[in-house]
Amino acid sequence: MLLASAASAGNAVPDHWMVGVTVTDPWRTAAVVEALAALPRRPTARIVFDEFVPASAYGDIPGRIHAVAHVMGGILDSAYVARYSVERYDRRVNEYVRRFADDVDIWEIGNEVNGEWLGDPEAVVRKITVAYDAVRGRHSRTALTLYYNETCSEKPANRMFEWAQRNIPQRIKDGVDYVFVSYYEDDCEGPPPDWEAVFRQLGDLFPGASLGIGECGTTKASRKAVLIQRYYEMRVDHPRFIGGYFWWYFNEDMVPRGRPLWRLLEQVQRHRPRAQGKSRSPGRERLYRHRERTRQRSDTPPTQV
Repeated sequence: MLLASAASAGNAVPDHWMVGVTVTDPWRTAAVVEALAALPRRPTARIVFDEFVPASAYGDIPGRIHAVAHVMGGILDSAYVARYSVERYDRRVNEYVRRFADDVDIWEIGNEVNGEWLGDPEAVVRKITVAYDAVRGRHSRTALTLYYNETCSEKPANRMFEWAQRNIPQRIKDGVDYVFVSYYEDDCEGPPPDWEAVFRQLGDLFPGASLGIGECGTTKASRKAVLIQRYYEMRVDHPRFIGGYFWWYFNEDMVPRGRPLWRLLEQVQRHRPRAQGKSRSPGRERLYRHRERTRQRSDTPPTQV
């Protein structure tokens, strides 16, 4: 079930089942657009806007992607949030939301917000709040991405549920349109999540939000196909679970179209998601993907701020 609490008259929204990919290199626009357009279901492309780059540098790129996909705008990747003051984050949010109001359907107001590497929780919450208010003020939809670390957090206070319960203001818990979970199997040792229980608890914590997986992926070539199939076929028995998934390595693995993993995603998209509860993967070597994650980029935009 998709909720339309934020923007009943605004941009078109994804279908009730969301199939997402993460676009970390939108500068290769023609190849990205072709790969998105050729998928059998209209995907949701989560564009990760580069740090310290003005919105003007993107020109018509979000619009070209929006012509073939729903678009979620990632205001700032979690790796760079600590390098922005609240005031600078606020300016960035307003700059991007103003410029791309017609080309972005959903704005990710915070990415992996409970991660230890984002810094002081009070500052993180202020950044989330200014972004939430700016997006809602323009009658657009909001998304919040949490980082699953229940078994691998360096600090207990940063565990996903504890951090969210303690820090996120109640009005955002009640009003945010989408809540996603970023989960990288390579990051977290211990038993795999019981997704039924995870999303049941998230549903109670965020009573009006649609729920899904907001990032997944691996750098291990031998495991990519297994994980793509596992997550894009995953179904959780919750009335507000809408999928998502947002494979982080879309540019590296699926652009240009026709590559083996693009063909796998195409094949998976043609089938209805099947019911699935717990992930059955074994424990993983702890790699802390968030500290090492790189984005495939082509030409760096000429002006950075």
